[in-house]
Amino acid sequence: MMLPGKPAKILLIDSNVLFAKRLGDTLKREGFEVTATTQAAFALTTLEYDKPTAIVCATNMREMGALEIAKIIHADASNASLPIIALGDGSQRALMEAFQAGCDDYIDRQLSPATIANHVKNIIVSKLEGFQPTQMLGQADTSLSGNLTHHDLTGVMQMLGHARQTGALTINAGETDAVMFFDAGEITHAECGSLFGDEAVLHILKSCVDCDSGVYKFVYGATSAQRTVLRSATDLMLDAMREFDETARDTAGQLADKEAQ
Repeated sequence: MMLPGKPAKILLIDSNVLFAKRLGDTLKREGFEVTATTQAAFALTTLEYDKPTAIVCATNMREMGALEIAKIIHADASNASLPIIALGDGSQRALMEAFQAGCDDYIDRQLSPATIANHVKNIIVSKLEGFQPTQMLGQADTSLSGNLTHHDLTGVMQMLGHARQTGALTINAGETDAVMFFDAGEITHAECGSLFGDEAVLHILKSCVDCDSGVYKFVYGATSAQRTVLRSATDLMLDAMREFDETARDTAGQLADKEAQ
């Protein structure tokens, strides 16, 4: 992938040298210029004289990882738009923590280097050309759609929020048939069956965790006259993950009790 006149430069930060070598080589085959380091602090010392197009950083670094450097780097107005892509264990909670820390995206490091490199390419193109998630829709398209087996709902919602999009996101997954309206990236109204507002958003998110089927569609520009969602998307996502974890633990405990009887 090329930027006007020169290749895009990736600063890759990972303490696993073998993993970094494999991913770095794959990124180079995609057309990137890659600088790899095992020290996250290195990124902070090079930004003034050798600024990369994007930083790809692991979250499990011993001293400072993606979550920490995202806050530090984006606190500087001159680097506020520098994409920081976190590499982690792939869990929903880790994804939310990455977005909450200010990372631009989060990728499961257990995926193949080719898959990770392709995701990185899509993120950078998205940043350069405006909001275009993984399927890279043309500018003339008026809607965005995808399969929830390939894209988690929280990731889609975060992308819409970061890009400050306005429109309606419909979700059809199992028994969940819902819609969420966004206004400049904020969720303003949500409906799912008889549920409305914050309660509907929580239900939608919990029902789509580990979703093995389902589709979503975002129609640009659609608006709602109602304002029923009062909390931020991040707060709702974190609460949904907490409630989902608590329910899973209770269910596991009940099963264990039955087996013990």
